[in-house]
Amino acid sequence: MPDLWMPGARRLDVGDTAPMDGGPAKAVAHITWDRNATAAKPQPLVSFETLTEYFGRNPDGRRAAPHILWDPFTGRFTQFVPADSRSKSLADRAGGTRTNRAGKVVLQIEALFFPYCRVDGKVYGRLVDTPCKGWLELLAWVRSHGVPDVWPMGRPSDFASRRDEATWAKQGGWYGHSQVPENDHQDPGSWPAFAPAPPRPAYEPFPGAAFFVLGRRSAVITAMGRRLVAEGCGRYQVGPGPAWSEADRQSYAAWQRRLGYSGDSADGIPGAESWARLRVPNV
Repeated sequence: MPDLWMPGARRLDVGDTAPMDGGPAKAVAHITWDRNATAAKPQPLVSFETLTEYFGRNPDGRRAAPHILWDPFTGRFTQFVPADSRSKSLADRAGGTRTNRAGKVVLQIEALFFPYCRVDGKVYGRLVDTPCKGWLELLAWVRSHGVPDVWPMGRPSDFASRRDEATWAKQGGWYGHSQVPENDHQDPGSWPAFAPAPPRPAYEPFPGAAFFVLGRRSAVITAMGRRLVAEGCGRYQVGPGPAWSEADRQSYAAWQRRLGYSGDSADGIPGAESWARLRVPNV
């Protein structure tokens, strides 16, 4: 089950949660745009702490808090609402599409940025010009909630608005604030590119000794049992799998003895080293 609260993010729960309507999973890209600067007159970036306090504690900010505030200069995150609740970062007219709820998730991401902000003496005209620190961690969390790596209305490359309610209703993926029905904002202007998903490992990582308790049901246990049978260590009358049983423990103990373990080290409860050597296929 994906994490409702992003790992590594500061948690500042504003409450006022509400369920989603279901449908294609979406993420919405925003920038805070809290100052109007120009190339001729850049302005200092507002601090991450200031925006965190605004969304987390100011009554007006709480009413518009996103799921995630992201600082692309440092890779810091604050989360205000769990992933399975709507946030209120989108305009939502009565009687129309419920923009903030129109999906299994509609994850609202506010990047701390405005055009021509100045940070450590350097001026940044577009979000993609920043270091984008933390983007891969953010992308991984959004992916874990089933949001596909697509921009149904095109990846934002300027501050033009384009909205299509039928596309919004039917297609999951990433949308710019400028692409959401009932909204008149033009951000984010740009957004970092998707990175390739990390390759899936060939073998199941060790789930920890505490995973192997009587009655635990998992495809991992079935795959483990099949490997034990293939190695000539099976002690099964039925199975293997899907639930951890005494037969699994006896079979794994036989594998441990095969590897040279004895005594308490061959008690049939998997350890990291013996598990790695068994090479249980990823399921």
